[in-house]
Amino acid sequence: MSEASGEDLAELRTVADYQFGGGAGAALFPRGGESAAERLTIHRSTSGRPRQVVAPEGRIATYVTDGRFTLGVVGGRRLVAALDRPTARVVVGDESAPFVREGKNAFAKFVREVDPAVRPGDEVAVVLDDDTVLGVGRAELSADAMADFETGMAVKVRAGAGDDEE
Repeated sequence: MSEASGEDLAELRTVADYQFGGGAGAALFPRGGESAAERLTIHRSTSGRPRQVVAPEGRIATYVTDGRFTLGVVGGRRLVAALDRPTARVVVGDESAPFVREGKNAFAKFVREVDPAVRPGDEVAVVLDDDTVLGVGRAELSADAMADFETGMAVKVRAGAGDDEE
């Protein structure tokens, strides 16, 4: 575990911008001078590679071995706040809210809107119409399939906003 250096944050921002689009890196790992960098903690693998980036309010993201991020609820909230709608989002109806908040999966039947660029395997935030983050996870369907299908899992939710573990 170590404090995030400016060099670490620059690398992580580049990966986030590539994965989620321009501005995502600054949203997930804000510049804000040295004080912001000091508040972010990086948990590293035994080889020294960054694994998890944690802010005081919880896990932002995990940097997995395939070179992409998996989001924590804190990271999902940061992305939703910074990126224009519908980027990196799957919007579901109110009937799904209690389930997704508990970490249960989001189903295509309840999807109201989705980022048209979403592909299976992409990291997304599951939100309500007002952009309240319910959870984060991995898209299981393309955006078109989420909009068209009446059955099937749209997002495999990794963490719900009601989880205390984040």
